[in-house]
Amino acid sequence: MADVAQFTPETAGSIASARQHSVGDLLRRTALRYPDKLGVVAGERRVTFAEFDASVNRAAHALAERGLAKGDRLALLSHNSWQYAVLTFATAKLGVVLVPVNFMLGAEEIAFILGHSGASGMITEDALAPTAEKALASAGLTSGVRGWINLAGATPAAGWEDVDGWIDGAGDGADPGEPGVLIADDDPLRLMYTSGTESRPKGVMLSSRSLIAQYVSCVVDGGMATDDVEVHSLPMYHCAQLDCFFSVDVYLGATSIILPGPDPATLLATIERERVTKLFCPPTVWISLLRHPDFDTTDLSSLRKGYYGASPMPVEVLRELQRRLPDVELWNFYGQTEMAPLATILRPHEQMPKAGTAGRASLNVETRLVDDDDNPVAPGEIGEIVHRSPHAALGYYNDEEKTAAAFRNGWFHSGDLGIMSPDGYLSVVDRKKDMIKTGGENVASREVEEAIYLLDGVAEVAVFGISHPHWIEAVTAVVVPKAGVELTVEQVDAHAREHLAGYKRPKFVVFADALPKNPSGKILKRDLRAAHANLAGPNG
Repeated sequence: MADVAQFTPETAGSIASARQHSVGDLLRRTALRYPDKLGVVAGERRVTFAEFDASVNRAAHALAERGLAKGDRLALLSHNSWQYAVLTFATAKLGVVLVPVNFMLGAEEIAFILGHSGASGMITEDALAPTAEKALASAGLTSGVRGWINLAGATPAAGWEDVDGWIDGAGDGADPGEPGVLIADDDPLRLMYTSGTESRPKGVMLSSRSLIAQYVSCVVDGGMATDDVEVHSLPMYHCAQLDCFFSVDVYLGATSIILPGPDPATLLATIERERVTKLFCPPTVWISLLRHPDFDTTDLSSLRKGYYGASPMPVEVLRELQRRLPDVELWNFYGQTEMAPLATILRPHEQMPKAGTAGRASLNVETRLVDDDDNPVAPGEIGEIVHRSPHAALGYYNDEEKTAAAFRNGWFHSGDLGIMSPDGYLSVVDRKKDMIKTGGENVASREVEEAIYLLDGVAEVAVFGISHPHWIEAVTAVVVPKAGVELTVEQVDAHAREHLAGYKRPKFVVFADALPKNPSGKILKRDLRAAHANLAGPNG
């Protein structure tokens, strides 16, 4: 058996270079296969894959000339843009660890990420620059790379450089050749800070091995192809849009249309204008499209593939989607940031027979359920969802304790609770921390939400628990009626009595015009819990 230790360092390095397969290599190889194919559309900019690759190389050289090197961390605070796409691959080619930052965060939250990650620089869009400067000051970062993304037309502030100059070849960033940095499979390339309910987010380290293994699962089980034309409107700071879809499109040579956000009217118009074939949205955005007045008058005939994830799709909404978009095949993607992020998939032919489930483990993943002692549970029993896969992250940056807890006994522990059917279909019950414990019984919010969605006139609903002096927690529902529909508490209560056991029925029903969501479309139940914490009063 050959062992690379038998070779000289020079030969071993040459072998490693010949075998390299990192995220940055994917764009170069696509540009060699399809140099003249339309790669990215962003605003007025339309570039081929060859032009995209050259722009990425120029940006990579510009970053290197400003002192960034393999292993350094670079924070990126911006809405989706052409520059975001370029920087994603420029950092990957250099081995610089990209730290995408949620643009909804405040200065102190961003300062924590800058300090915890040890960022050597920051790039921000112009509209977010005041927040970025406050964060940098709070974190005590007075030096390092400062990049300015011009989206709103503002002139770069003092100390900031226009990123377009790096990308388009101005000054010392004009080299379009490959940076030539040797990057191993498990060199970290991304540091993704989770947006969970904990007081401080954790930095999830992802490598080329994690990401590319996940891309392969997306391609094979997600029915993705080179001739796809996809619109990307959900935030690219989240790995669902960035790594289940955009980076996979680059890998395949599919065309990407980048939008700054998921505005329903803009999405619909873009699908029609660009003849989009493929679209990912969380359920909340699919619902906003279905409810938009332009939905039925927009030409959506090009659309062939639809994907949902981030939160469960209500079965009634799934039925409506299939009725109103009969030619669109649907996939459900379930996972976590720590899985880069895909874990399980529900495929098109399984949508109605297995409606409400998260499908089965994807190509490169093993999934099972375990009890609190990590023993496997039987089909039909609730357990914690755990995975084993090359998708899995390298761990949490600078956090041995949480890494050891999450990856104990050789499996990644998701913190989600689920039930597995005998034939391997996973139903996600709830987050461990979100299970409602009322009167000594466990209630899954998802089950209550599905029941309420069966009531005519319900557009959206969120169910959660609030503190109660008698029940410990009281099941609470916030309901958003469809436009023009008036619902009453009595109607919701009567409907719940028909479909749910007594202990599962909401003790409190509140009506709202909208539900709070993060930019990824996830409903912010922690905000709802805080807003309605006093509903029960001191005496219930």
